[in-house]
Amino acid sequence: MSFVLFCILGAAQHDHASSSEPERLGNVHFETSCSPQVRDEFDLAVATLHSFGYRDSAQRFQSVLREDPTCSMAEWGIAMSHYHQLWDPPAGEDLRIGLEAAEHGLALGPKTPREREYLGAIETFYRNAGSEDHHVRAKQYEMAMGALHNHYPRDNEAAIFYALSLIANAPLTDKNYANQRTATQILEPLLLKQPEHPGLAHYVIHADDHPPLAHLALNAARRYAQIAPDSPHALHMPSHIFTRLGLWDESIAANLASAASARQHKLPSDELHALDYLVYAYLQTGRVAEAGKITEQLPILEPGEAARYAGAYATLAIPVRYAIERQQWEAAANLPLPPQIFDNGAYRSAESNLYFARALGSARSGEVKAARTATEPMLALRDALAQSGDRDAVDQLNIELKIVAAWIAWAESDHVAALREMNEAVVMEDATEIGPVSPGPIAPAREMLGDMLLLAKQPHLALKTYEAALRGSPERLRAEYGAAVSAEQAGLRSVAELHYRKLLANCSHADSDLPEIVQAKRFFNKDQR
Repeated sequence: MSFVLFCILGAAQHDHASSSEPERLGNVHFETSCSPQVRDEFDLAVATLHSFGYRDSAQRFQSVLREDPTCSMAEWGIAMSHYHQLWDPPAGEDLRIGLEAAEHGLALGPKTPREREYLGAIETFYRNAGSEDHHVRAKQYEMAMGALHNHYPRDNEAAIFYALSLIANAPLTDKNYANQRTATQILEPLLLKQPEHPGLAHYVIHADDHPPLAHLALNAARRYAQIAPDSPHALHMPSHIFTRLGLWDESIAANLASAASARQHKLPSDELHALDYLVYAYLQTGRVAEAGKITEQLPILEPGEAARYAGAYATLAIPVRYAIERQQWEAAANLPLPPQIFDNGAYRSAESNLYFARALGSARSGEVKAARTATEPMLALRDALAQSGDRDAVDQLNIELKIVAAWIAWAESDHVAALREMNEAVVMEDATEIGPVSPGPIAPAREMLGDMLLLAKQPHLALKTYEAALRGSPERLRAEYGAAVSAEQAGLRSVAELHYRKLLANCSHADSDLPEIVQAKRFFNKDQR
């Protein structure tokens, strides 16, 4: 049966399908011993899983199980749909449902040793959730998938899911990107053989979603939305690479399409995640009015969404990003905490950006006492996250605390201490990376250092700092503008011209009254007089 035909059948059976049109989610074939009648629906469920359509994939695997109650691999699929490997660790109902599905699948008696290994691998992740740390269990799952991949080297799906586990477990502090490079070595040859497979393009993007590697995934990024155009996540994911490379127009187009698709699928968390990347791209191109409209009409989170952490993060990050990128310090200092976005204290790490904005806004406004007070919830949150084992969130909070300490010292006229603190923040930020939930740091430490050096009347050092920032995050507006102003103040007119021209090229659709654009035009008009 052709893939198009099985998509038609799958869409007809799918609870959320609104028409008989085939869902375009790519081409996947996962060999199982399940009855021939359910194999096409099973493949569609796996294709959905590969694009992180977790709600829909779980429902499709449930549909397979209703049609063939002996299909133990459908239980594997349900368990996999509750383990969101590149998102926040599962908790509560996700852990309970995942464990029950894995155990029931094993109890059904998998018909082949290979299927038993698949079920055993995911069962190892859920088995000791009450007593073992998430990272320990994730590593056990990775090792089990590595063994499965070695036992069945011709099983492409085993290779793909193993590569995903490597990416998910890669430390943000590993600047050699060992896991990601191993995953890419597995995925790229398979992508040449299966160019319509959604997971291959998707995971190549995730593996290379880092400044030194992003250029390697540009082809996969431009392919993925074409492979699975009916997946909101597939429409969004290319923008991770576009963001890393400063391809703002492509990022805007991708996230407009993703947000519209997520809205149609009634997935507000996915929509919010796309909008966060969209606001980021709008701000880099000077389209401040467009970004402002989004901040005023954010979707409301729904309980129980698979991508709820991404939605909670974006709900807080979007207004924070809008204020800080535009250097609206008083607005940042007074940002409110949106009500009813957290489930019994879950996802509290998302709050860090809001607390950071308040503290940074106060410090940059010269309100030292208010800034110190605003750091108190940051410190309390850091301690709580350290106790829960969220090391990556603790690292980000420590960087933000260091940035705030630098600006407090500056406000107190201790400029030597301020520059020392900010340089330390740069070193800390260089040693790790922010996770894929965000398009980038709320206030990049190296850019903050450039700002401080300009204020210290050290334009040559400021220029070097901004240009170093641009090497890691190309085409960012604040860094491009900072480099232009620094070069102009240093008397390096040709360098200033280069950065001003880049700024104007990126901001061809910018608001006409944008201060950075006014300054760039003043620079060129002065040359013409």
